[in-house]
This record gives sequence, structure tokens and C-alpha cells, in this order.
Amino acid sequence: MKPGIYITRRLTEPVMNEISKHFAMEFNPHDRALTRDELMDIVPHYDVLLCMLSDKIDREVIDAAKKLKGVVNYAVGYNNIDIDYATEKGIPVTNTPDVLTNATADLAWALLFACARRVVESDRFTREGKFKGWAPTQYLGAEVTGKTLGIVGTGRIGTAMARRCKGFDMELLYCSNGPNLELEMKLNAKFCPLDLLLEYSDFVSLHVPLLAQTQHMIGADELKMMKKHAILINTSRGPVVDEKALYDALRQGIIGGAGLDVYEDEPNLYSGLEKLDNVVLLPHIGSATVETRTNMGLMCAENARAIVEGRIPPQAVNPEYVENAS
Repeated sequence: MKPGIYITRRLTEPVMNEISKHFAMEFNPHDRALTRDELMDIVPHYDVLLCMLSDKIDREVIDAAKKLKGVVNYAVGYNNIDIDYATEKGIPVTNTPDVLTNATADLAWALLFACARRVVESDRFTREGKFKGWAPTQYLGAEVTGKTLGIVGTGRIGTAMARRCKGFDMELLYCSNGPNLELEMKLNAKFCPLDLLLEYSDFVSLHVPLLAQTQHMIGADELKMMKKHAILINTSRGPVVDEKALYDALRQGIIGGAGLDVYEDEPNLYSGLEKLDNVVLLPHIGSATVETRTNMGLMCAENARAIVEGRIPPQAVNPEYVENAS
């Protein structure tokens, strides 16, 4: 018999076809996330759980999953999973690094341009039949070329975001856990602490994982450090930004605008954020290209096969589980 796998959201057809070759596959038939009760009912029956970032895989879920040999997370981040407890129980956990780097960096730039040039506002204005002809002060936005871009976090995605500024002759500032020699040598980027980056940047783009030290790293005090016309972009994790403080800063004109693909209490927005014209709001589509989402799924399939075959999966985020399980 094939090992059993449960997929908490339906994936692209090439991925589903590939997984079905090697597993007895079941998946969530609904176009929504599983409820907690549904997840708890499902996990005891499968060898592998292929889950989404929105699925909370905590101690209770892991204890209920009596047959579980591994958790395959369809995301780069894995703050939705209790990694320490999975490791303690000898359960490998995998993610999907590298494959969504360019798609997410591209989307961060799309948000930057949409905010700078007021694309969403202008589109809505035109669709509503309000466009009566060209006017010299109509929807004035911000130049991007020649401005200063601040990158917070220069891992794979942050570095890819930074590389794209070369074509716009931008000054590049960055803060990270350590120096990024590629950006310094190729783009003349300057390493600086967060407070100086916020003070001098026209655009600030966040690319950090969600950790205890990054939660609310951008709050009221940090927003006040930014230029009055500055634009904040977040495609990392919602809780990196204090959403209430951001709402207040946008409403009061403390900063010029924001572009968000992630939210503190996703999928919920801080009340009133949706009514502001100086913020662009996307439904967490950073990796949403056909190519990327398919490649993410194929990576998950490869990791799932390795798990049931007793091999260390290529993208294990806790390879130390082998020692604990032996």
C-alpha cells in the first residue's frame, strides 16, 4: 500500500499528479483553510501532512498525529509549526526555500511602484468614470529613480529585492545580522543600523523572518523615524509591523504610504486600514506565480518521498531530529 498524505489546500495539477504517483492522497476539498477541529480529525490517519502557513501545527496536533512521519510546509517560513516539539518527537519538518525568491522580490517591487505612483487609486478613479481628461496635478506620485531604498533583512529575498534597484540608479542602505558583501561590492550598498536606515530611506522594504526579536520591529517609534513621504513595503510576515501603529501613521500622515502583502492577524486587517487611500493591500500573493507555486509543490513532493523512504529530506529545517529519533 502507498503511504498516506493529507494536503490541507489543493495545489496545482502538476503537483497533485506527481504526489498521487507515490502516495495515497487526500486533500481539503474546500476553498478555505481547515478549521482546527477538521485538522485534529484528519492528522491521526496519515503518514505525512502537507500543510500551509495558515495551519497551526502545535503540540496538540503533533500528539494527535499518531502515524505522522513528517510535516511538509508549503512555505519558506515555518513559524506556524512547533519545530522544537516536532524534533523532540523525531518528526522531520521541511520548507520550500529558494524557489519563491524571485517571485516575492518582484511583488515587493510591484507594491513599491503601486504605492509610489498611486496606481490603485488611479485605477479606481478611472473605473468609476471620474477621469475627465489630463490635469497637471492629478494623482501626483513619487519618483523612484535616484531615490534611497532601505532593505531590512538581506537573506535570499531581501538580496534579490536589492539587486533590482540597480536599474533605477538608487542609493541602497541595508541592515541585517551581518554584512552582505555582494550588495556592498556590486551595488555600493551601505550597512547601517535600523534607525539610520529608517531616517534616510525614501522606501523601506522588510524581508525578515518572524522571530521573537522581529515581532513589532516596526512600531510607532520606528515609523516616526521615517521621512514624511517615505513608503513602507512588507512582504515578509505581518507581525513584523505593529499594524495599529502603522494605521495611525498612515492616517496622520507620519509616513507617505505602505504596501502590504501580509498582516498581523491574517487574514483580518486592523479595522479602518482598508479605508485608507495611501496603502495598497494584497491577499498574501508574494509567491503567486504559476511557476513558483508549482515548483514549491514539487519540492514538497520530493521532501515527502524522502520522509517515507527513511531518508533525510533535502529541505529539512530540523535535521537534528535524526539524532533524537535514534
